[in-house]
Amino acid sequence: MTQDFDPAQARALRLAAIAAAQSVAPQLQAAFRAEMDIEFKRDRRDIVTAHDKAAEVGICAHLADTVPDSSFVGEEGGVQGSGRIQWFIDPIDGTANFARGLPSWCISIGAVCDDRIVAGAIVDPMGGNVFSADLDGAYHGEAPLRAGGTADEGLATVLCSYPSARDLVQDGRDLALERFAGMVETYSAVRRIGSAALGLAHVAAGWADGAANFSINAWDITAGILILRQAGGRFVPLDLKALPAGTPDHLHSGYVALGAGVECPALIDMARAIAGQRRGKAQG
Repeated sequence: MTQDFDPAQARALRLAAIAAAQSVAPQLQAAFRAEMDIEFKRDRRDIVTAHDKAAEVGICAHLADTVPDSSFVGEEGGVQGSGRIQWFIDPIDGTANFARGLPSWCISIGAVCDDRIVAGAIVDPMGGNVFSADLDGAYHGEAPLRAGGTADEGLATVLCSYPSARDLVQDGRDLALERFAGMVETYSAVRRIGSAALGLAHVAAGWADGAANFSINAWDITAGILILRQAGGRFVPLDLKALPAGTPDHLHSGYVALGAGVECPALIDMARAIAGQRRGKAQG
């Protein structure tokens, strides 16, 4: 049972995740702002490069050598293996930024055992930041990480990419833009950084007060969930698809993240309205 998961093993998995991310960081740094070919997945806003694919292969190989009882869920390679330790891997979270030369991207690796997140790392090669967590705590480099923030909602900085072009279609253009206007009017700053993993890490570090996302995948957020919670922040999963009861938090496709002591009721209300609207559509 995961409640008996060995904290020492979780620490070893955290260090393995950091090492795996750092093993591919130099090749990504070398490719950054160099000429590269890009491909598209769902649409022209969903970019992938050869560097995403190569980095994921390298990360999986490193972890397979370090942690033999591993399986992998990667953004590019899908599900591989059948080991007890399941790694959720995004080799470049923020590929659109990476491809255009914007330094807001990272490598995110989270370890799950029996549906419980037990370790994770988010490595920001351009910023020189390593965020990580295990069952004993969260860390920025080797220093303990604490998710501070403002208690005054009007002074809060919120990281949120809503509405995207898909959101305009899914929720209705007028309603989505009205929701965005509400955020802009409520908060001191609303920012799009283009990387959900970095957003969670920045809230965990107290560099932002809150974050929200309404179209996300497990490889983007698994590491960040543990880092945020172990830093004292709050992760609120959102059910946008009428998921079965008991679905693990990292398998939800939306969330609100808040720093310690931060209350953002307007953001929570908006998020719940979006979730309810989409869940209703999913239920038919």
